[in-house]
Amino acid sequence: MTSATISLGPAQFRVEVQSIEKSFAGIHALRGINLGIRAGTIHGLIGENGAGKSTLGRILAGATSPDRGRILIDGKPVTLNGPRDALRQGVGLVAQELNVVPRMTVIDNVFLGNELSSAGRLRLRSMRRRYAELQERYGFAVPADTVVGTLRLVEQQKVEILRTLARDAEIIIMDEPTAALPEKDARTLFDIVKSLRERGKTIIYVSHFLNEVLAMADFVTVLKDGQLIDTAPAASETPRSLVRKMLGQEMDLAFPPKTIAAGSDPVLEVDGLTRAPAFHDVSFSVRPGEIVGLAGLVGSGRTEVGRAIYGADRFDSGAVRFRGKALEVSSPKDAIKLGIGLVPESRKDQGLMLSMDIMDNMTMPHLGSYTRGGLINEAGRRTESSRVAERLKIRRPVSGLPVRLLSGGNQQKVLLGRWMMRNAKLLIIDEPTRGVDVGAKQAIYVFLNELAQQGMAILLISSEMEEILGLCNRTVVMREGYVSRELTAGNLTEDSVRRAAFGMQEEGE
Repeated sequence: MTSATISLGPAQFRVEVQSIEKSFAGIHALRGINLGIRAGTIHGLIGENGAGKSTLGRILAGATSPDRGRILIDGKPVTLNGPRDALRQGVGLVAQELNVVPRMTVIDNVFLGNELSSAGRLRLRSMRRRYAELQERYGFAVPADTVVGTLRLVEQQKVEILRTLARDAEIIIMDEPTAALPEKDARTLFDIVKSLRERGKTIIYVSHFLNEVLAMADFVTVLKDGQLIDTAPAASETPRSLVRKMLGQEMDLAFPPKTIAAGSDPVLEVDGLTRAPAFHDVSFSVRPGEIVGLAGLVGSGRTEVGRAIYGADRFDSGAVRFRGKALEVSSPKDAIKLGIGLVPESRKDQGLMLSMDIMDNMTMPHLGSYTRGGLINEAGRRTESSRVAERLKIRRPVSGLPVRLLSGGNQQKVLLGRWMMRNAKLLIIDEPTRGVDVGAKQAIYVFLNELAQQGMAILLISSEMEEILGLCNRTVVMREGYVSRELTAGNLTEDSVRRAAFGMQEEGE
């Protein structure tokens, strides 16, 4: 029997927040939040991007201070002036963007800032003994002397969790822990989270994956526009009921109807493209009005192909034709001038200028279009970016607010808006809905469909099987840098994509 079935009164909440308020740049992130988290449970926090769930998690971890309200742990009010205060109270955070030091070893990362020492000298044997105890207790098989930067992402997350456990955290906040993980690694993390609950830890699990939350959580809290809408046992909810609470209305979770190619002449033709060792002899085409998927396992070369077409990376051999002419680009600047846009895999590291506002981020690649006689037409920039932001339903002011303060869904819309500003002829979009909630995800699907209907050619790179099946007219599946198979409407199924990704023959071949 799990602890979720035990009847606990309010005084037995492990964590409680009362009347918590928080604003950023005059915008309310949280409004009067009252919530109790029961000991030994997994408590899901869900909501649209910008609902306030990550902000609440950061407040509980001491990373952000509330404007007003109070926090209680085991019934006692506490003041958290930073993450160290939170750790002293037994609260640790595993953030969406991992905080590991890539060049250091696993054991050095686990005890970073919490080293065992005596008379100014590290007690290395004691640290190794302590690390071995942590591994045995929690079942984490990560070699102590491995350099963290060489580990896969899910292994790096284990290191971050071990660091939190090494500091005796009893309450662990996990913020979008599977947002960047492939399906197999996500399942590994699910098992870890459940095992922590079985050992009595209290987990606050922030996620936009509704099925994931329902499969693991004991309770689930829905936030909307900074307000708490409802808290209920997860067993009483369904994805549809949660969407209704998140959005305040019913939502059709289906994909929009697929588009039909607007012409027979390809916008993009890739022939024998090679950049060893990332990819070899890659060939495919995209016609106007078509969404062509680029699928495959992580490391199959999908992202690298997209970057090479865009001019972000050079290729060794092969040819690319754009609108019937040889594509000769030495940098993204050349690609942009021709009408090629890229929404990269990591919007924060490769796409956005986080300290700048929406207008600057949307218009930066197109500044020449707004410049006359060395002067920038600020009014024109503001008018056009406001129009696109309104069309995309970006829920923040167009000017002034740094995009780093926007939700993940709104940040992704800003990158889409960048290429709607000047009607790009080809859009390469890599992981279009990574870290995006269900409402923003549906909106992005509709926008991509609309762009295709208007004749834009779209190359969609995705790890999400549903996106490949639901949006794409055709799909090129890659395996170990080579094209494994191209699947058309008649044979584009989940089974055929998986078989191609793993190098298996189709049944009957």
